[in-house]
Amino acid sequence: MDHSITPAALRFGEGSHGSVLSGNYAPTRVSSGWKSTLVAIGGYVVAMSPPVEALMRKMATLPRTGRGAVVFIGVLSIGLSLINWGIALIFCGLLVKQIARRPDMRLDYRAAGAAAYLCLGCGFTLGISSSAAQLQANSSSIPESLMPITGVIGFDQTILTWQNILVVVIITIVSSLVCYYSTPGAGKEKTAEDLGVSLEMERVETKRPTRPGDFLEHSPILTILVVALASGWAFKTFSSGNPLITISGLNTYNFVFLMLGILLHWRPRNLIDTFSRAMPSAAGVLLQFPFYAGIAQILTKVTNAQGDSLSDRISHWFVGISSSEIGFSYVVGIYSALMGFFIPSAGGKWIIEAPYVMTAANEIGAHLGWTVMVYNISETLPNFINPFWMLPLLGILGLKSRDLIGYTSVQFFVHVPIMLTLAAVLMPTFTYLPPQMP
Repeated sequence: MDHSITPAALRFGEGSHGSVLSGNYAPTRVSSGWKSTLVAIGGYVVAMSPPVEALMRKMATLPRTGRGAVVFIGVLSIGLSLINWGIALIFCGLLVKQIARRPDMRLDYRAAGAAAYLCLGCGFTLGISSSAAQLQANSSSIPESLMPITGVIGFDQTILTWQNILVVVIITIVSSLVCYYSTPGAGKEKTAEDLGVSLEMERVETKRPTRPGDFLEHSPILTILVVALASGWAFKTFSSGNPLITISGLNTYNFVFLMLGILLHWRPRNLIDTFSRAMPSAAGVLLQFPFYAGIAQILTKVTNAQGDSLSDRISHWFVGISSSEIGFSYVVGIYSALMGFFIPSAGGKWIIEAPYVMTAANEIGAHLGWTVMVYNISETLPNFINPFWMLPLLGILGLKSRDLIGYTSVQFFVHVPIMLTLAAVLMPTFTYLPPQMP
């Protein structure tokens, strides 16, 4: 009998037949909300662990100048977001505070905070933490009614294409240049001290047990046992197939980072305290998903007298105004970016958009995998000026959204034309493939 711990516990009551697009949608979509929330919580738990804090202190000594520090934070934020946006946001936010504590450097605290936010403005949907790419890579994640339209689209057709790697390189260079030139010069910086911000670092303090019953909470025994059992499952799972396909499952992805967080905190009491502090920052994420389920149901199941749904109508509109693959890419990019102002969730919004966007892609002959990436490239751009995802970072930095918006707005206006054009001109480099059934 296999006693290894599995990620099944992370599904939070997901029904085997639950689907937004099949009518029985509520269990699956609420479950998706929990899964997305766990990305944030798992990243927070890992970033707040003592070993990661020690690494952060060493990295804080690397930049030589305040402007260089802003660029360093921005590049790191984008790089980490390709793995986990939760880690990127929390780690880089704490790194800003750590660098700001250096007495030998005048760091513009606002510009550095905006650089830490690059992970959610232009980075995370291009890596393995992309909700849309993860959903499409696993047949078990794709809603039943969406499967005939999209089929299974592996990472080799989305985030691992040379075109996406090129986009990552260009987006990093562009973001770095904006960071560099938008950072105030010598004598014009606004440090944390100038802004009246406390730079006291939040730490997980190791406490001693005060009662005999507290022993296991403060002992690594349970940690070792849990991680050992989880490692058995992970070894069996990752060695039995393509590791990239395995990690593309959101359950597995969250499970790996949660186990990493447990290991890094070492003692259960430290983990529990950190997990509790992470929950408030994720509450807003979880609240959104029941509403997305309702929106998706209206789009796909409510029909007119001719039997057409709103999703059908929108897909015909996409086809009608798209003269070519490039034109279609521009339409998808602009539309997804505009939708991002009203639905600030990459995964939840993809469930809403996918039925009509991918139907139109099939009719036009646009590559389905790159259509997912056109969505990914454009849909996060509104995050630069929509403060919703800034809230956890602002809590760490002790700032208000108005302190960062000026800098992130510059990123927004520079990125929009470049990224939309880049996504569009790369579409013809692909050859259309019909939906691949599992």
